[in-house]
Amino acid sequence: MITFLSGKLVEALPTQVVVDVHGVGYEVLIPLSSFDKLPQPGGDVKLLTQLIVREDAHVLYGFASLAERDLFRMLINNVSGIGPKTALNILSGMNAVAFRGAVASGDVKSLSQISGVGKKTAERIVVELRDKIGAAGAWEAASAKHSLSATDQKINDAVLALMALGFKQVEAHDTVRAAQTMLGPQAGVEELVRTSLKKG
Repeated sequence: MITFLSGKLVEALPTQVVVDVHGVGYEVLIPLSSFDKLPQPGGDVKLLTQLIVREDAHVLYGFASLAERDLFRMLINNVSGIGPKTALNILSGMNAVAFRGAVASGDVKSLSQISGVGKKTAERIVVELRDKIGAAGAWEAASAKHSLSATDQKINDAVLALMALGFKQVEAHDTVRAAQTMLGPQAGVEELVRTSLKKG
């Protein structure tokens, strides 16, 4: 499995790039969200990748962030009727945070406005992925709407970590706030999570 490519960016189009890795040129299909983060051609680039093997081709998909690749994998592995092409369209039409928020809140209207995603597909995405994305997705999307101070960002990250471990949103928030009061504002995310788990 090719998990990432690191090399020189030879060519960049909104939907695909060519990366030169030690003299071998890899053609990689990318979403628009990754295209925005690319350097100028000739610059060093690292893309996380997913290799899809079909009967007639081996196709490499590339992503600028782990969140994008995770979302791509989640879509193609869990939602029936969604292949790599549609998954790329989804990532091109909505960033990963907004997508998770839309799924968590059941926002079929926003999802169905993405190119290649009709109402039925949007409904299927919500049904198939809501449990996997959970409340953390809604919380993350809400937090992203207003930029957070460094302290609030640490609290937000710690709350998300606790929610991923099974805490309810309100419980996670209260526990992290209590931990921060005890440790002080300089406490890092890891300290906040550890202390919260001891208290919880």
